[in-house]
Amino acid sequence: MASGYGLNGGPSRCFPFWQELLACYVVNTSAQDDSGKKKCAPALEDYYECLHHKKEVARVNALQTAYRKAEAANPRDDAPSASQIRNLGLLNKEDDTKKVLGGS
Repeated sequence: MASGYGLNGGPSRCFPFWQELLACYVVNTSAQDDSGKKKCAPALEDYYECLHHKKEVARVNALQTAYRKAEAANPRDDAPSASQIRNLGLLNKEDDTKKVLGGS
């Protein structure tokens, strides 16, 4: 583990999870018997998730995939046309600028 200090000098975001894991190890293991480590698996999993965000990334990817799939299956009826997009000033901006400024 790193120093335990965050970017601004306080405790890091995962430090509480580390403390919980360490407390679990202290309570459930001894120098002679390490079999209590199995009881700390949920705390270890929480600590790893805090460090690496693997479950969060997998969930976000699944949600994005489902959203894109639903969006492809049901296309929008009110999608903006090219002329509506031009009015935003993104395409053919020179013409819109001339209209606004009253130029020749």
